[in-house]
Amino acid sequence: MSTDTKKAASVGCGVIGYSWALKFAMAGYETYAWNRSEASSEGARANVEESLKSLIKNEVLTEEDAQKVRERIHYTTSIEETVRDAAFIQESSAEHYEVKHELVKEIEKYAPADTVIASSTSGLLVTEIAKYAEHPERFVGGHPYNPPHLIPLVEITKGDKTCDSAVERAKAFYKEIGNEPVVLQKEALGFICNRLQMALYREVCNLVMNGVCTVEDADKAVTFGPGIRWGIMGPSLVFELGGGKGGVSGLMNHLNDSITLWLNDMADWKEFPKEWAQVAQDGVNEELKNRAPETGNTRESLEEYRDKMLIQLLKMHGKL
Repeated sequence: MSTDTKKAASVGCGVIGYSWALKFAMAGYETYAWNRSEASSEGARANVEESLKSLIKNEVLTEEDAQKVRERIHYTTSIEETVRDAAFIQESSAEHYEVKHELVKEIEKYAPADTVIASSTSGLLVTEIAKYAEHPERFVGGHPYNPPHLIPLVEITKGDKTCDSAVERAKAFYKEIGNEPVVLQKEALGFICNRLQMALYREVCNLVMNGVCTVEDADKAVTFGPGIRWGIMGPSLVFELGGGKGGVSGLMNHLNDSITLWLNDMADWKEFPKEWAQVAQDGVNEELKNRAPETGNTRESLEEYRDKMLIQLLKMHGKL
């Protein structure tokens, strides 16, 4: 990655890719946003405009700032124009190896040989994505949390041939634009956060299906209990404080017998019950009826409320 080049590429600007393009442009990069068709590029442009409106409304950007961001994003259907001389390339195409193999081939025709190429894949292996690459050593996974222009986390994964310098350069780039990168030391299905999410959600399902609580009360329990603390610091740091002078080790040792009882009573099945999807949807529909309009009682207003709250929290973290 050339330190004097301030050009970033977002290849595949759907729901995730447009948000990456916006993130890069907000960080001061001339950003090239690639899609296969002009129609898709117009969709990306519309999504950027909607997000900019939200950022202005929530006082993250001024109208003048937003205009500068707009001017830094260049929509194109040319891979060559997108990746030529790019300092960093983020690929966010469809989750199919064949699609990514085709794009890798095109990207490598025109990209500088030393530019790091990160894939937003949420489940595919970097080793397989870079299987036919000329320079597989510079490929990493860069899995964001949606929406990437707001949520700082990015999970960096390695392939069999990924070199350590590519990981370090990816970390440095993500930090520069305001992300919080974490690195998986070895490949794991679902990475870190999706596994943590599903472990918790399995227990939500278990509690609801066993009649312990409703979907709404499970959501409230997380939001106004551990979720508030997790929005400030991670679970091990929370327990470090919860253990008093004994720290996390003191807490774990003190509560070991009780925790063992809880764990033995918790779900450990490996597949969600088929009926859970509808039970969860019915529970969410009922929950939305009970929410005030200002906290989101439709899918659209809920998204607006989420972004507003995310922005306030990120401001407190110094991330916006």
